[in-house]
Amino acid sequence: MRRRSGCRLPSLSHSDQRTRFKAFVVVVDTDGHVGLGVKCAKEVATAIRGAIILAKLSVIPVIRGCWGNKIGKPHTVPCKVTGKCGSVTVRMVLAPRGAGIVAAHAISNTSVWAIQATFECLMKTYRFLTPEFWMDTRFSKSPCQEYTDVRAKPTKAILLDNTEKDES
Repeated sequence: MRRRSGCRLPSLSHSDQRTRFKAFVVVVDTDGHVGLGVKCAKEVATAIRGAIILAKLSVIPVIRGCWGNKIGKPHTVPCKVTGKCGSVTVRMVLAPRGAGIVAAHAISNTSVWAIQATFECLMKTYRFLTPEFWMDTRFSKSPCQEYTDVRAKPTKAILLDNTEKDES
């Protein structure tokens, strides 16, 4: 897995005496899995180490789809998805291969929320199942339908009782 370190934000407490560092780490592999880890600590190294561990623990699969026809390998999100964190809303739409990322420049002030909203978008892609992921359903008869022939035939005990009544 490849990891990318996000931003490190120094934040002050209410009394402005203690500085804490917040680390964002994104863990990615080439097979369609993404993980996001966020950790706050007194030291930068501790925050990064903790964020790496949390990112590896929060790995999710990302379902990919095709834009237009189903020619070639899947390369984009399967449908339009929206993620929200704080005041930032991220909307991902299908795009042709090689389009890259198209985003507004106003995201820089709220980059922390944008990272988490993007991760939420990717999480929502796994909720949407396209027809190629549908499992084959095997319909079975209910017990009433399956054993109607057996239930319609009289049992041997009833036949013996009827023959005894006829003889006497």
